[in-house]
Amino acid sequence: MAEKYYISTAIAYTSSKPHIGNTYEAVLADAIARFKRLKGYDVYFQTGTDEHGIKIEEKAKEASISPKDYVDKIYLEIKNTWDLMNVSYDRFVRTTDSNHVGVVQHIFKKMYDQGDIYKGEYKGLYCTPCESFWTKSQLVDGKCPDCSREVSEQVEEAYFFRLSKYQDRLEKYIASHDDFIYPESRKNEMINNFIKPGLEDLCVSRTSVKWGIPVDFDPNHVVYVWLDALTNYITNIGYDVDNESFEFKKRWPADLHLVGKDIIRFHSIYWPCFLWSLGLELPKKIFGHPWLLMNSDKMSKSKGNVLYASSLVEQFGVDAIRYYLLHEIPFNSDGNITYDLIIERINSDLANVLGNLVQRTISMGNKYFAGKITNSKVSEDIDLAFIGSINNLEDVVTNKMDQLHVSDAITEIFNVLRRSNKYIDDTEPWVLAKSEDNKERLQTVLYNLLESIRICGVLLEPFLPDTSKEILSQINISDVSLEYVDNNIYNLCQPQPLFKRIDKIS
Repeated sequence: MAEKYYISTAIAYTSSKPHIGNTYEAVLADAIARFKRLKGYDVYFQTGTDEHGIKIEEKAKEASISPKDYVDKIYLEIKNTWDLMNVSYDRFVRTTDSNHVGVVQHIFKKMYDQGDIYKGEYKGLYCTPCESFWTKSQLVDGKCPDCSREVSEQVEEAYFFRLSKYQDRLEKYIASHDDFIYPESRKNEMINNFIKPGLEDLCVSRTSVKWGIPVDFDPNHVVYVWLDALTNYITNIGYDVDNESFEFKKRWPADLHLVGKDIIRFHSIYWPCFLWSLGLELPKKIFGHPWLLMNSDKMSKSKGNVLYASSLVEQFGVDAIRYYLLHEIPFNSDGNITYDLIIERINSDLANVLGNLVQRTISMGNKYFAGKITNSKVSEDIDLAFIGSINNLEDVVTNKMDQLHVSDAITEIFNVLRRSNKYIDDTEPWVLAKSEDNKERLQTVLYNLLESIRICGVLLEPFLPDTSKEILSQINISDVSLEYVDNNIYNLCQPQPLFKRIDKIS
């Protein structure tokens, strides 16, 4: 029976169309999910939309439509963007789904009945865009520490979750589980900036907001954003307070919550305490990924520096943009995107290293052997090291992916592709082709190249799914094993460019 692997993204907020920085998270999660499937795991990949809150109320009012009509429109834009980027989710969830609404109400009542939620009055500094309350000490220059916008003082009746009750337990858990918050820098930030100064009880309902899940035993209140949003990870796999379904028992705990570094606080502090209140296990790992910047600046519509997946794909293609997002954003620091940088990667890596290798290898196979290549097994010393690098590739890539170093995993594949190009230069097939005596040696050289292309093509599937399919189609082989096989038969097709070089945009 295959080992299960449950991966989720944060659910995207339906306040506006997602830009390419928002899209990065879905593509990153997709690459991890696809790789786990490639390795034989029973993968469940969940993503979706967060659809309640005051910001939605305000946006809908501006558009003169109902909040539901507003989120229906943005939900479709988000889902269509994920689909455009070839995101292979197993379930796309919405917090307006009736099942989620009902289970959240049951969760709220259970926490209230056992004393983890109580009614009080909230006086706080509130940031509407972030839907977050802050203490005065948490403000930066008197403004929201997350988005640098103005905050306003608000007072209202509210229900609170006893977050402070779980302070010691959370500190001990994080200290004894090194991999729970990843990477290390995010863990240290959570401990030093948020947990050690002391956890305050958390406001989990609002009376001034109407667009939300009603507290069914006190309908003047709606469930506040984080208790609504975070619980999507369990409500959509069959959890209810009195009924843990077969799917829930199979899927939970999540193996990886993939979230932006700006919301890791909610996932690594609030979410564990909610789960403990429900008597549930915690997710195995929470990874706070970096941001994608535009010209080294955070993307913002007000700054006019926002890029969208649809326009980028129209210009460069899906896999070229996937490659850029997955390869060019470092593991633990923000990445940068510009048109010039995208073009540079396409030309140097995708067109030159990958595309050129595939095209010239197939062309030589067609030219010298009418497209039929078998292994003549006329080997030389140079072949041993080359085949060794091919056979090591699966383990090396797996090691990088297990550490969530996705960019490095792609680099390892491209290292073998570069080595394959060098192998062509070193063996000089065009020279071998001049003598009939070297025909079997030439066939072995081309066979070794095709095995390298085949294995790299299979391993590229999580990152460049369409390109992977095209490579295997052009070399016309169904073998997807990840080690060198010495008895395959290649009946090559005519080569087609995988990526074309692009002139700089003036």
